[in-house]
Amino acid sequence: MASTYTTNLRLTKQGDGENPNSWGQILNDGVISLADEAIAGYTTISIGSAATVNLTANDGADDQSRSAFLEVKGSVGTAATSIFLVIPNKTKAYAVLNKVSANAASDVVMMRVAGNTGVTLNRSSTLFQHVICDGASVYNVDQSDATFGSLQVTGAAKFDSTVTVSGTSSFVSKATFEDDVSVSGNTVLGGTVALNGIVTIGSAIKSFFTTIADAASIVMNLNTGNQFVVTLGANRTLAAPTNLTAGQTGHIYVHQDGTGSRTLAYNTVFQFTGGAVPTLTTTAAAVDLLVFSVRASDKVDAVLLNDFDR
Repeated sequence: MASTYTTNLRLTKQGDGENPNSWGQILNDGVISLADEAIAGYTTISIGSAATVNLTANDGADDQSRSAFLEVKGSVGTAATSIFLVIPNKTKAYAVLNKVSANAASDVVMMRVAGNTGVTLNRSSTLFQHVICDGASVYNVDQSDATFGSLQVTGAAKFDSTVTVSGTSSFVSKATFEDDVSVSGNTVLGGTVALNGIVTIGSAIKSFFTTIADAASIVMNLNTGNQFVVTLGANRTLAAPTNLTAGQTGHIYVHQDGTGSRTLAYNTVFQFTGGAVPTLTTTAAAVDLLVFSVRASDKVDAVLLNDFDR
C-alpha cells in the first residue's frame, strides 16, 4: 500500500511494506520534524504589493502554513490597499504577528481561506493575534474590534483594534489606542492617554487635576495631564515642564497658602505677552490661573489670570 498523508498537518503516513531500510529517515523528516513545526515552528513571511500571498502547503515536507507562529512583514504597496494572506482549507490554529507597514489606515492585511472573507490582522510590533481555521473560514480566537456598554480601565492598557464605547468610559492609568475610538458617553481620563487613530467623542471628556507637590522648583510633567494645581508655601520658581509636546495646552491653578505673600518666578521656557513677567495675587488663600500652550520644546506661551474668588 502506497504512503499517504494526514488530512490537516500533511504528515507522512507510510504504507504497509513501504520504504524498506529508509522508513526511519522518512519518519524523522516527514512526521517528527513536521510535527515540531506545527507545534512550535516560527515562520516569517515577507509581502510586497501583490494582492494575494499564498502560503506554501507541501505534503510530507517543509512549508509555511504548517508553522504555529507566523510573522508577516513588509509594506502594503500603492497598487493594492488590501493584502490577502491565504492559508490551506485545513483545520489549524495560528498566532500571527502583523508587522506590515501601511500607506494609509485603509491598507490592511487579511488572513483567509481562498474564496472566504477571513479576518483582518491587527498591526503591532509585539502583540500576536490568535486565529483559527475550521477548514473553511478563519476566525479570531481573541476579541478583535471591541464594543463595550461601559468601560473602566484601572491599569495600563493598549488597544490595537477599533474600540467602541456606548456608555461611560473611565481610564485611571495609561491607555494607548492604536486604532479608531468612538465614545458616546462621558470619558474620564486619569492617566496618560495616547490616541493614534480617529477619535469620536459624543459627550464630555473629563480630566482629573494633577496636584504638584510644593517645592522650591515646581515641575509640571505634561505626560501626567493638562490640568494642574499647586499651593505655594514660600517663594517659588516654576521650572521648565518635562515631556513637552508641541500643541499641548493646559493650565495650572496657583494657590496662596494661609499666610500669602508668596511670589512665583518662571523658567525662561515660559513666554509672556510683550515679554512682561506677570505678578501673582499675594493675598492669603488667593487663587490665580496660569494658562499655557506649548509652541515648541523650548517655548511655552502663557497668560496669567489673577485673583479668582476665594
